[in-house]
Amino acid sequence: MSKRIIHTPEGVRDIYGKEYTRQLQLQETIRNVIKQYGYDDIQTPTFEFFDVFSKEIGTTPSQELYKFFDKENNTLVLRPDFTPAIARCASKYFMDETEPIRLCYLGNTYTNTNNLQGKLKEVTQMGVELINDDSVEADAEMISLVVDALKASGVPKFQIAIGEAEYFKGLCEEAGLDEETEKQLRAFVSGKNYFAVEQLLQDCNVSEYYKEIFLRIADIFGNMGSLTEARALVKNERSVYAIDRLEKLYQVLKLYQVEEYISFDLGMVSKYHYYTGVIFKAFTTGIGNAVVTGGRYDKLLGHFGKQAPAIGFAIVVDHLLEALMRQQVPIQLKKQKHVLQYDPNDEKDYVNKLQECIALRTAGEYVELKAASSKS
Repeated sequence: MSKRIIHTPEGVRDIYGKEYTRQLQLQETIRNVIKQYGYDDIQTPTFEFFDVFSKEIGTTPSQELYKFFDKENNTLVLRPDFTPAIARCASKYFMDETEPIRLCYLGNTYTNTNNLQGKLKEVTQMGVELINDDSVEADAEMISLVVDALKASGVPKFQIAIGEAEYFKGLCEEAGLDEETEKQLRAFVSGKNYFAVEQLLQDCNVSEYYKEIFLRIADIFGNMGSLTEARALVKNERSVYAIDRLEKLYQVLKLYQVEEYISFDLGMVSKYHYYTGVIFKAFTTGIGNAVVTGGRYDKLLGHFGKQAPAIGFAIVVDHLLEALMRQQVPIQLKKQKHVLQYDPNDEKDYVNKLQECIALRTAGEYVELKAASSKS
């Protein structure tokens, strides 16, 4: 007899009972906030053609994709990242649309990470994408929406760190680094591997002046004063413009009255190469991973034929739930389940309880009807 398989593969898990009920309630709470901002729902396939997530797109590395073949021998992948999928979809259905497009989604993503990293390979994400708007006001809307969503979730304390991809790219250009070296440097800076940063710059014969700047920007974190410090380190227009834009962004965020949740991190870069402007991550206590990641990607849709700016973010529901659990924040369920028991030996009692059950369900209540001898 073959061995019965009741365990899940490494990196995935079953979610059931009260935990899943809390997850569904959290998703509904966040979705209501997103809908208040005027976003429309969209659903994309769980798997796509490999080219949607290829190296040229700048998304998840190929070795971390779940790849397989269809009957026509096309290479397909399980969705590792929603943004390229939404970009493909928007390019197909909104090619000629020039007005802002607001889309929101809910679904799972899949990444084939190393088991030693201890990360989930399947996570649930909720997010939004705002297409056809390259304004600072659009950037502010994204970040304000993150604040409102996290506040609604019940997280008592959190912080949104904001960086700028163009600042880092401009500095790399000023230092004379080629595109490949920039990608390597971004990976090291993102991983806070400062020894590797120093070694790479030394191997590329980068001057001591720029080596000090690259190591220094990793520590530029804080309020508006950190932007002043970052501006003083660069001479190129690209990086200076990035700082100008962050300063304008902060002024708009003050209008939203969310500045207390904001800090700036000029050393923050993303593993996704498609980001072209503001990038941000939300952190809270009790968990090392970001609960929200996002940023501007003004060139991504161009890979699918639509030249349009865009910005978005994704809330990692699993990370947020873990943070709430560790902070002992209860998720208030809108409705509790009623349990009605009847005597299985008394037909009249069954009829009465059934009628009561039907009345409660008609009123919109959740009701379980069971025999009194049944186990809870």
